[in-house]
Amino acid sequence: MPAAAPKQDVFQAVADPTRRKLLSLLGDRELPLKDLTGHFPMSRTAVSKHLRVLTDAGLVRERKVGRETRYRLDADPLQELKRWLSYFDRFWENKLSMLKHYVEADSDSGMATEAAAPLRLAEAGPSPSSLQAPANKATLPQSDNEERSGE
Repeated sequence: MPAAAPKQDVFQAVADPTRRKLLSLLGDRELPLKDLTGHFPMSRTAVSKHLRVLTDAGLVRERKVGRETRYRLDADPLQELKRWLSYFDRFWENKLSMLKHYVEADSDSGMATEAAAPLRLAEAGPSPSSLQAPANKATLPQSDNEERSGE
């Protein structure tokens, strides 16, 4: 008898971080609901609902053992996701190739001098550390109004 078509879309099923973690936990072994629930700050019912979405998408199989239901990963439907993502590999490869060419051309031309370094940093834009919020208010510069009110 052929397997029924999945009721849920694989992409929607893996969009949720809780369900992705469930897939990771089930990647190596078959586990019952009570063992899975301990990994999440939610009720057993909530975890069960996430498992139902994964089961409906064909990503998880369930098996009754006595009174207990055990869950295991079925990675076959992830092939659809892999095929879709592989299309975008060429964009990453192109960007990495361009970066490699730029870095190699820059070092070959002798621009790796101390005088050129600030220019390259300015062209690159703000650094991630400069985009972070200050650690405390004392480090913020005061406006003219705040300085006057403090006098």
